[in-house]
Amino acid sequence: MLAVFDKTVAKCPDALQSPHSAPAASVLKDGSLANHLASLHPGSVTVNLGTSGLIAYSLDKQNPLLPRLFAVVDDIFCLFQGHIENVAVLKQQYGLNKTANEVIIVIEAYRTLRDRGPYPADQVVKDILGKFAFILYDSTSKATFVAVDADGSVPFFWGTDCEGNLVLSDDVQIVQKGCGKSFAPFPKGCFFTTSRGLRSFEHPMNELKPVPRVDSSGQVCGSTFKVDAETKKESAGMPRVDSSYNWSSNY
Repeated sequence: MLAVFDKTVAKCPDALQSPHSAPAASVLKDGSLANHLASLHPGSVTVNLGTSGLIAYSLDKQNPLLPRLFAVVDDIFCLFQGHIENVAVLKQQYGLNKTANEVIIVIEAYRTLRDRGPYPADQVVKDILGKFAFILYDSTSKATFVAVDADGSVPFFWGTDCEGNLVLSDDVQIVQKGCGKSFAPFPKGCFFTTSRGLRSFEHPMNELKPVPRVDSSGQVCGSTFKVDAETKKESAGMPRVDSSYNWSSNY
């Protein structure tokens, strides 16, 4: 799976940018990564999100234990890879019918968070038990929501191209092609949103500290992010407001 988001929609952390330059071409303008995915996986599907970016996926060469799913509900696009262990509990929690699968659960969890916000965002992700990575884009509010399970069970990477656009994929070679050395594994136990950036759902009260990655030739390749036990956030909660409020600006 692949997603590319314009920097105005999803600003990636500055620490992902390597001092050794990324490829000169903007992956959004030339469409090279989607074309590359199509060349590797014939039959792949690309969804153009206009100026916001693109989402692409293929059902080719899947790990049967970590299948890929894609769905669109009310202008919310979601790519999901993996499986959720507590599907029945989450279906009941979000009032979903028996046919709902993992990707529908993630979309409904996001919609509940956006529209009613009964729980903080970190709790919403923490309640999802299993092995997973997902990429969600809400075209109505131009908001992204990305997460990986606590163990990082699904290979998942992120990076930035020469113009600061965000690239996400389960294929490290695709990310390298678009980002050069400005990439890293997506931090396990973390989630990323347009409004709040990268946060840990396991340690929501703590800041995340970038740690530069160095490759075999001694060059810096983006950064990994670790929970900083010494630095606490001012507040992990969200203000209480009426149900008509759009929570997407606060999660």
